[in-house]
Amino acid sequence: MALSKGKRLLILGVVLVVVDQVMKILVKTNMTIGEHFNVIGHWFQILFIENKGMAFGMSFGGVIGKYFLTVFRIGLFAFLCWWIAKLLKRENPVPTGVLVGLTLITAGAMGNIIDCLFYGLVFSESTPFAVATLGGSYAPFMQGKVVDMLYFPLWTWPESIPLIGGDIFFSPVFNFADSCVTVGAIYLILFQYKFFMKEN
Repeated sequence: MALSKGKRLLILGVVLVVVDQVMKILVKTNMTIGEHFNVIGHWFQILFIENKGMAFGMSFGGVIGKYFLTVFRIGLFAFLCWWIAKLLKRENPVPTGVLVGLTLITAGAMGNIIDCLFYGLVFSESTPFAVATLGGSYAPFMQGKVVDMLYFPLWTWPESIPLIGGDIFFSPVFNFADSCVTVGAIYLILFQYKFFMKEN
């Protein structure tokens, strides 16, 4: 019996969240903060850092900002789930690409929500000298740090270029969940904009 489109999207979302969490747990329980190794040359590395705030290492307003950001992520996740469910119920079929793009964003949001809600409760603290273990507790509920590890220092600008000389072209360290959100958003903007223009 063929699965419905809604069930296929749910499976996709769950798989993406599981992949994200497996990567994060493997890194957090096997690497110290700042530890890294090359995957493909020097331009693709696994570099373990933790992010207290937003995607790509950005921060936002300390402890209060962290609570606000986590609540915002949960609200965004709930809204996206409601929106996808609403689109699935339409009589006129919604393009599959729209639903997949929204599912990527939703799964990415959930991946980072899990870190924020629970990592502080179930892991000991990662440091430059110690690997985290399950069973510790380094932060209260909603104050967990997001695990980042994907690093692509593609090249360094020549020193002779004003303002950016010596800087790395792409320096953010991010995770699989961030990638899902970014890929989903860019895909929707580039290839599904006509759908959203009609919606407006």
